[in-house]
Amino acid sequence: MFERRVLVEYGTGEDNLTPCPIHWLDNFAMRNFTNDAVFDDTLPAADGVLEIGNRVPLERLSAAMEDWFRKKGYLQPTDALRIQFK
Repeated sequence: MFERRVLVEYGTGEDNLTPCPIHWLDNFAMRNFTNDAVFDDTLPAADGVLEIGNRVPLERLSAAMEDWFRKKGYLQPTDALRIQFK
């Protein structure tokens, strides 16, 4: 099910990126806030590492995670979120 691994980082620029803490990833993965079953195929593996299924679209995942992290206050207004395949 979880055939892909992505790196999830945040920060204010390319030279200042930090892996997202696993508890952020776990909070996103364990809460069904989107009512979108596609995000059920996510599993936090470590700080900054999320395993995802093939049916999870990376663009939608990135937008949903950034929205959730901002609502939770994890990301500052100047922070950006970057998700890329590992």
